[in-house]
Amino acid sequence: MQIKSWGGLVAKYKEQPTTTSGMPGGIPYIISNEAAERFSYYGMRTILVIFMTKYLMNSSGNVDPMSPDEAKAWYHTWSSAVYFAPIFGALLSDIFWGKYKTIITLSLVYCMGHIALAMDETRLGLGIGLALIAIGSGGIKPCVSAHVGDQFGPKNKHLLSRIFGWFYFSINLGAFASTLATPWLLEVYGPSVAFGIPGALMILATWVFWMGRKSFIHIPPAGKKFVKQAFSGEGLQAILKLSVIYIFVAFFWALYDQTGSAWVLQAENMDRFIFNYEILPSQVQAINPLLILLYIPLFTYFVYPAINRVFTLNPLRKIGIGFFITASAFATTAFAEGLIEQGMVPSIGWQLAAFALITAGEVMVSITALEFSYTQAPHTMKSIIMAIFLCSVSLGNAFTAAVNFFIQNPDGTSKLTGPEYYWFFTITMLVVATIYIFVSKNYKEKTYIHGEGEEDLIKDQEVADPRDLAPSHLS
Repeated sequence: MQIKSWGGLVAKYKEQPTTTSGMPGGIPYIISNEAAERFSYYGMRTILVIFMTKYLMNSSGNVDPMSPDEAKAWYHTWSSAVYFAPIFGALLSDIFWGKYKTIITLSLVYCMGHIALAMDETRLGLGIGLALIAIGSGGIKPCVSAHVGDQFGPKNKHLLSRIFGWFYFSINLGAFASTLATPWLLEVYGPSVAFGIPGALMILATWVFWMGRKSFIHIPPAGKKFVKQAFSGEGLQAILKLSVIYIFVAFFWALYDQTGSAWVLQAENMDRFIFNYEILPSQVQAINPLLILLYIPLFTYFVYPAINRVFTLNPLRKIGIGFFITASAFATTAFAEGLIEQGMVPSIGWQLAAFALITAGEVMVSITALEFSYTQAPHTMKSIIMAIFLCSVSLGNAFTAAVNFFIQNPDGTSKLTGPEYYWFFTITMLVVATIYIFVSKNYKEKTYIHGEGEEDLIKDQEVADPRDLAPSHLS
């Protein structure tokens, strides 16, 4: 235990994982912080495309919205920036500041971004707000997830899978509440309130995290040791091996993150009445976090054990199955778009079915890759590996943004119209998933847990026949 100081405050910070087999004391603060932070992020993100296409104003105070293709392109450009910023946050954390100081500092930048969005409804306010949120939100991402793992040692490492599940649960609890609330706030009270309330939740999240500072395990920054290990044979091998997997994961995000752009715009042309109540286009996204809350225990206790009775379900196999499920989700929206193009009003049930599929893909790809990334990262490289994983989200959104910029014709029309747009991404995902099956065969796992002795530190496992990655009917 060592005396640390930051911001004029002096506190005793624990630097070693707990020696007990129970739950670490800092976990409640992390989970609560994550729920509030995710409310702020998803609340703002949920209404972003609608804001850009309907509410955006010019400097004269007149409404000056973007076209749908332009809004989608900028939405995914911003999303790409959010998930590229983790590289800088991870470097700050692992070399200079440590995870706690990085999180608390960049959270303040994050708060300022929300304030800018709430105060200025022009492109200037939008640009400043989104830039600050990209730096703040993106910068803390690899640190928060790695900070969760840092709270555990050899005697309670068996709780890691459960806690990463609860961590994801808190993300989706915040996302579910905000995805329902902020579209209504935008419709009734306008952008200032709709962006202001997520900002207030981010301020709350920062305060909760600060309150837990004395309960956390604070793994010190590695400094020169980080640089030495990152460029060592072991470090470079870990980065290279995982980066190959992340390139495939990027295409999952290219499809998944369109639930907040293309799918919102599609929902505007659908019959959105459920039990005689018409939901707003951006509220449809609320089904995703709700399904996550249901799917986590369902997959953990029923789906995965059932699959394991057929073949061993390791992390790489989960990810592969998730790719094929994601492709089927986009195929569903392609069929729905075809009906819309024919002049029919399909029920919003088409999108709800697509959300049921893509959320299953999310559970198998995102949650699995999150935990897999932490366990495969050498000790001094936890944050940077998490950042490289998050760059897969950036790469996926950059791909989607590039497609949407490219398909814009000078006259405002699109090169990929109607269902063609959705089929393009469906086929892309199927091709990627098929190639992944063969590439993942050569991956060998090495697991690193803080506090374990060298004799127990590394577990090498051969990945079995890659044909088992595909769903049984495709094998």
